[in-house]
Amino acid sequence: MLIIPAIDILDGCCVRLSQGDPKRQTVYSRNPAEMAERWVQAGARRLHIIDLDGAGSGTPKNMPIIREIAGQYPELPIQMGGGIRDEDTIQRCLEAGVSYAILGTRAISTPHFISAASVEFPGHIIVSLDVRDGLLAVEGWSRRSRHTVTDVAHTLEDEGVAAIIHTDIARDGMMSHLNVDATVQLCQEVCIPVIAAGGFANLDDVKALCAVADEGISGAITGRAIYEGALDFAAAQALADQLCPPEH
Repeated sequence: MLIIPAIDILDGCCVRLSQGDPKRQTVYSRNPAEMAERWVQAGARRLHIIDLDGAGSGTPKNMPIIREIAGQYPELPIQMGGGIRDEDTIQRCLEAGVSYAILGTRAISTPHFISAASVEFPGHIIVSLDVRDGLLAVEGWSRRSRHTVTDVAHTLEDEGVAAIIHTDIARDGMMSHLNVDATVQLCQEVCIPVIAAGGFANLDDVKALCAVADEGISGAITGRAIYEGALDFAAAQALADQLCPPEH
């Protein structure tokens, strides 16, 4: 069970948003690379980096920062999203050292793009399913889609994506605990790995995740809780390793 630190970049700073709202942001560092170093030294085995400027504009805006982080830790898997909406951008991300490109809006608006990307970049495509009131949200969470999570998840699995991130927007950045039940429901619909996100609060979430790890949850993303000290990242990953020993 991977506990994955989130590094959200806006205007060159490491921030967290409450429920995806740019007007409700907290700046935690003006040097995202230093934050990456902090989590790696604490034992992170993967990083989750989101280019929030890219999510709003439709194309990544913070690639120099992401390239710097990837260059510092060439063996560390990085999953990166925010404005990745064509194959050329995916190629640029991978060349910068990113391991997994996270796609969101285009998975809903242009389904065949996911299929083509999965063929062109096998094993490198993750799709983020961001949920608000049971429906998917797109375009930087600014608009709700008519599609349900289940319908889209089945399609994504058929198209060969490497994993799905399930984010409960109502809980994101609120430290109100992960929506483990909804994540398990999604796991029961597909066979590919599912990563939980939105609301990670404390070690109780680690225990809840590990209790259902056999359902197919491969990890969980944490942001505000580790930045504000409610969750000790090193302790969280150690507990996850104890309750769900890594496979060798």
